[in-house]
Amino acid sequence: MLAVYLGASAYFNNHFYFGSEINCINVSGKTVEEVDKQMASEIKSYKLNLKEREGKSEQIKAEDIKLKYNSDDEFKKLKNKQGSYKWALAFLNTSDSKMKAQVSYDKDLLEQKMNNLSCLDSKKVVEPKNPSFKYTDKGYEVVSEVNGNKINKNSLKDNVVKAIANGETTIDLEALNCYVKPKYTVKSKETTENKNTLNKYVSSKITYTFGDKQETIDGSKINNWLTVNDDFKAEVDEKKVKEYMNELAGTYDTIGKTRSFTASSGSTIKVGGGDYGWYTDASKETQNLIAAIKEGKSIKKEPTYTQTAASHSSNDIGNTYVEVDMGRQHLWYYKNGSLVVQGDVVTGNVSQGHATPEGIYSLKYKERHATLKGQGYASPVDYWMPFNGGIGIHDAPWRPAFGGSIYMGDGSHGCVNSPHYLAQTIYENIEAGTPIVCYY
Repeated sequence: MLAVYLGASAYFNNHFYFGSEINCINVSGKTVEEVDKQMASEIKSYKLNLKEREGKSEQIKAEDIKLKYNSDDEFKKLKNKQGSYKWALAFLNTSDSKMKAQVSYDKDLLEQKMNNLSCLDSKKVVEPKNPSFKYTDKGYEVVSEVNGNKINKNSLKDNVVKAIANGETTIDLEALNCYVKPKYTVKSKETTENKNTLNKYVSSKITYTFGDKQETIDGSKINNWLTVNDDFKAEVDEKKVKEYMNELAGTYDTIGKTRSFTASSGSTIKVGGGDYGWYTDASKETQNLIAAIKEGKSIKKEPTYTQTAASHSSNDIGNTYVEVDMGRQHLWYYKNGSLVVQGDVVTGNVSQGHATPEGIYSLKYKERHATLKGQGYASPVDYWMPFNGGIGIHDAPWRPAFGGSIYMGDGSHGCVNSPHYLAQTIYENIEAGTPIVCYY
């Protein structure tokens, strides 16, 4: 037995132990010279196969990166480390038989090769996507995530370098988690939460009333305003809601619009401009609408207005108003459909470019004992009722006469100058917000 042992030891002095592997290549019973030739051949023909999705694959070859072993006596060092007398133990402990030879390569060439891989071609990359949500007549349905084929280049490179160092010939990119995955899937709790939230939002029903007209907002419209943001949270798109609210305001607001008006003369005229009428507070109502949607409410309401008119009918002026016919230089004040007072007036001086503007305005306020100031004048009056900036109705004690064509050359700076009795009667019966209709 001793002779057999010593004989085998002599043999293994120049031969690798049975079961020996270098970089996963079997070198059992071979001499260092034989291993040199074998490994030189192996490294020249080495290629790393990249197993990709959809059955695709690519290779990185030794010649692509100038792969070689670190030194010419690399295998002799491994054999010397293995020794010759421990051959019997190699059958029991294979750790000494699994050896690793250090390799080197051109890192720049490897980087270049990887950059040219088809799987990293940006033109061919399909980005991974989280689940999406599709609106139907029955509510929202979940559309499955998209896995795509985008690769984490750093992860791929780490695995390639490791495989080359270990002499591996194949790596599975899927198994090594080299692909970028969607953050969420159809099974994620966040997906279910989003679906429930979206369905809550589209269950809302908000009906806006405009007199005898109404506009109803339900899921068929609301779904166009819903999104899932980058943080995978369901939300209402405020910009789209405001666009809708502005459209609604454009349809039903009357401020500045041309109206048909039945004048005291009996004729029907068209009057446009001014600041009287319905005016929706679109910004505030946008927030109100979003809040109602988020609560899944079913409500009926009027929009929030910054300014209101007498009614929502085609004649939103109502039956309480001041009528100023600047062509006839005459004023009428009606309250609840009854004529309260009328009389001649003097309006803005046409020859000096101070003509009183046409339009339908809203009385801003009324004030007793005001002093009207302008360039070169300060005029105290008993009754002051502004309706268009610095233009208003007031008494004019400095005027001996009213009506006629006085306004053409000796008119006011734009105000409606009235006899004292006329201004007083209007003042005592009018309230802020009353429409003032001015026309020629």
